Amino acid sequence: MIVKIKKSVLVVLILVVILNCAIARAGEIALTLDEAAALALRNNRDVLFKAEEVLKAKQKVAEAKADLLPTLDFTATISDTRGYYAKDLTQKTTQTTLKQYLYKGGEIVNTIQYNKYDFLVQKALLDKEKLATAASVENAFYTLLLAEDFAALNKQILENTKEHLKVLKERFKSGQASEQEILNIEASLSSTQEVYEASLNEVESGCVLLNSLLYLGDDVRVRPKGELVYQPIDVAYDEAFLKAMSKSPQIKQYQAQEKADKKYIEVVKADARPNIYASWDYYSRDHVSLSTTKGWNDYNVIGVTVTWPIFDGWATKAKVQQAIVDLKQTKLLKEKAVKDIATDLKNAYISLKNAIAKMQSVESDIKFYNDSLISVKEKYQRGITSELDAEDAGLKYEVSLFNKKQAIYDYIVAKISFDKAQGGI
Repeated sequence: MIVKIKKSVLVVLILVVILNCAIARAGEIALTLDEAAALALRNNRDVLFKAEEVLKAKQKVAEAKADLLPTLDFTATISDTRGYYAKDLTQKTTQTTLKQYLYKGGEIVNTIQYNKYDFLVQKALLDKEKLATAASVENAFYTLLLAEDFAALNKQILENTKEHLKVLKERFKSGQASEQEILNIEASLSSTQEVYEASLNEVESGCVLLNSLLYLGDDVRVRPKGELVYQPIDVAYDEAFLKAMSKSPQIKQYQAQEKADKKYIEVVKADARPNIYASWDYYSRDHVSLSTTKGWNDYNVIGVTVTWPIFDGWATKAKVQQAIVDLKQTKLLKEKAVKDIATDLKNAYISLKNAIAKMQSVESDIKFYNDSLISVKEKYQRGITSELDAEDAGLKYEVSLFNKKQAIYDYIVAKISFDKAQGGI
């Protein structure tokens, strides 16, 4: 198992080095979705910040456990008395103290448990940030893919419109077309040009967004390497909701926070309970007499100390009430999170169902335009129709294919939201 982990870490490091080298060499890189997600999770500042919070919480647990162990302190003092005796004297004293708490009102145990639950809270927040980052990257990745396909389709439409204008001008010269028809097609060409330029801007915006999520420089252009593929899944809302309640990082966060708040109440209550500790003190000093003779004296003290705060002005009571309020607020936030997840899950479920239904209609459109294209091509080969008519039929078929990609994109976006609401795949 250890060897496998080391190999996987080595593979990740090699992938990171290769990606960094590729980025340094070229202004344009092609990335798959998995590569883009890995790069985003490695560079995302929010993810890195949450990871540091997890490490900090882990050290808090270690700090709390330290109170179970005894403490050992050593103090040494050198004092020089001048002008008081006939001769200036130097005296040395040392003190060594060993102290062990036997009972601290339950503060130590409950503080350890509190920090353990806080560690789970920070882990859940890290998982939540990773899930959100991965979902954002996936959305941006497929949005850019669709935008590139849309720009390519608009380019074909633009070229087709130019061909129509060219043919119409030839017909106008021979008196087979009117000037108004030319003006209409020129207006259509202008609109098509505007749509094409807008689609190029959408591609540029998609690149900027993906670069931002991957923390890449403005001089680097990412080319998404993949396809919009429809992969149908069995969708059951009730099953997905149960999965979300057990797997969602947000639910885990509030579950752990609720337990932490309960432990913190016990920690605060400990301020009004007795403390018992055992101690051993060892003292040593050199003895100085008026005749300036010196001798080394040492002794030790073993004892058990009990302290009990009888009255603190109701400060502990106020702290306990504050902790109880924190617990109530956490419960309210947990209930709100459950409702929010249920709403997000329901909306994504409906979007998935709509996308699946839409797939059926676009498939019938593709079949219709494909049959039309085959028919027009046969007529063109027999010389019955023109080459431009064949191009028109081909363009209509390409539009139907793009409509399918749009439907697949809608399905993928809904599935991303559905998976995110469940807490990931």
